[in-house]
Amino acid sequence: MNSNRSLLVIGFFLVSFLIFTQWQTDHNPEVQQARAQQAQVATQSSDVPVSSQTTAINQQKTTGKTIVVESDVLRLVIDTLGGDVVESDLLKHNAQLDSKAPFKLLENNAKTVYIAQSGLVGKNGIDTTAGRPQYQVTTDKFVLAEGQDALSVPLTFEKDGVVYTKEFILKRGSYDVAVDFVVDNKSAQAIEVQPYGQIKHTLEDASGNLTMPTYMGGAFSSSEVNYEKYSFDKMEEKNLSVDTKAGWVAMLQHYFVSAWIPNQNAENHLYSRTNNDGTASIGYRGEVTTVAPNSQTVIKSHLWTGPKNQEEMAQAANHFDLTVDYGWAWFIAKPLFWLLTHIQQLVGNWGIAIICVTIVVKSLLYPLTKAQYTSMAKMRMLQPRLQEMRERFGDDRQRMSQETMKLYKEEKVNPMGGCLPILIQMPIFIALYWTFMEAVELRHAPFFGWIHDLSAQDPYYIMPLLMGASMFLLQKMSPTPVADPMQQKVMMFMPIIFTGFFLFFPSGLVLYWITSNSITIFQQWWIYRNLEKKGLHTRKK
Repeated sequence: MNSNRSLLVIGFFLVSFLIFTQWQTDHNPEVQQARAQQAQVATQSSDVPVSSQTTAINQQKTTGKTIVVESDVLRLVIDTLGGDVVESDLLKHNAQLDSKAPFKLLENNAKTVYIAQSGLVGKNGIDTTAGRPQYQVTTDKFVLAEGQDALSVPLTFEKDGVVYTKEFILKRGSYDVAVDFVVDNKSAQAIEVQPYGQIKHTLEDASGNLTMPTYMGGAFSSSEVNYEKYSFDKMEEKNLSVDTKAGWVAMLQHYFVSAWIPNQNAENHLYSRTNNDGTASIGYRGEVTTVAPNSQTVIKSHLWTGPKNQEEMAQAANHFDLTVDYGWAWFIAKPLFWLLTHIQQLVGNWGIAIICVTIVVKSLLYPLTKAQYTSMAKMRMLQPRLQEMRERFGDDRQRMSQETMKLYKEEKVNPMGGCLPILIQMPIFIALYWTFMEAVELRHAPFFGWIHDLSAQDPYYIMPLLMGASMFLLQKMSPTPVADPMQQKVMMFMPIIFTGFFLFFPSGLVLYWITSNSITIFQQWWIYRNLEKKGLHTRKK
């Protein structure tokens, strides 16, 4: 099989992949009409699960005051009514390229509701249909001081002889926030409480586009399922209801995630629901905890609100790092990302790291590449004999097929030898595609010159044009022209079609493809040069 047909294989797989991705996007229900009415009422209610049920408690919200809690990487705004986290600013991530404003993940305004709620329900719970606790604090702002490794922020509420303390603990350099409920029962009666935590988000469509699809919606992990997305569509169709030990629930978006991680040694109930105010919630409810008279109990949980840092997320909870979703090519993407990260630590530039990874990949595939072009050269040599056989056997296709296979066997030619390297490279290409789409480390990562963000498309389309030129040159170097006129026309337009696709791909992916084509051009020249020395003529006539 010649290289032109190999390029057709590339085109088929790439277009099929993109069409499949777009099909998933088009059938994502976030585009349903009901979501148009979300913003007007989204901030008017607060909902909490009742005991062991998933029914919402809808109440008119009375706003408490807000306090600010700040570490070196995270700034939280907490409403003292209920102790909900209503804003989170990621201080190490800019909102936009070269912006001085930090990226805002959690927020609560007229356009978007995205907040992290938690509390205590049950027989003696303080989050009830009658209202939520108004916590007391000592100051309006808490800041992690220089040299301090952790910051503890206690919010206290007292009722019926029981002191409830909701304590937020922020650690230096971490987006994993401990949220502990300290229940100090000073009464003469035992009490029962049940913890819950949920992420509440406005129903919206944020599915990206054809070449850069992104996911906005829920996800969860349980003892039965390591990781599963639970989209707004599914929430509208059917409430999530899973009983599990450990587990977690999350809201995902491009590069970032907010999640509740309950006590991993307890039995938890995971749930979701859509609310009448145009929002959806995904959350957990923990075990009922009994606190004896004159005793104290601590109920632990964690809130993650930050970037998809795979290493730290893997430490926060089992399978939490799977929110960095590489799709079916994860088994290739993970080692590639590991290699990319370690090379970047040595060279200090993600673009150079991409080039180095491409060199490594192409070097590993060189034996297959050599076999591919050797096979193509031998196929070129056999063309006169094949043409002679066609004239001799005429319409006797069975005899022609038998003699052709016999000839291939005698000459030790594999007619599929040109396809195998292409088929192997496509999963690598798709794995890199999802790596660039999911790895937050590449967000706003500069290369050189005009490329200031390798995760975004080239603003001037220079790299896609260079990629198209390299693809055209590679096609022209093909040793065997396509005989069929229709295939010739298709192949003539293939670099143009690919260039059109790559105009909107992340520039890091385009850089990989340019480097790959350039290496392939050199390898092809070198292989053909050595074959010609051995008497195998490969050049076009």
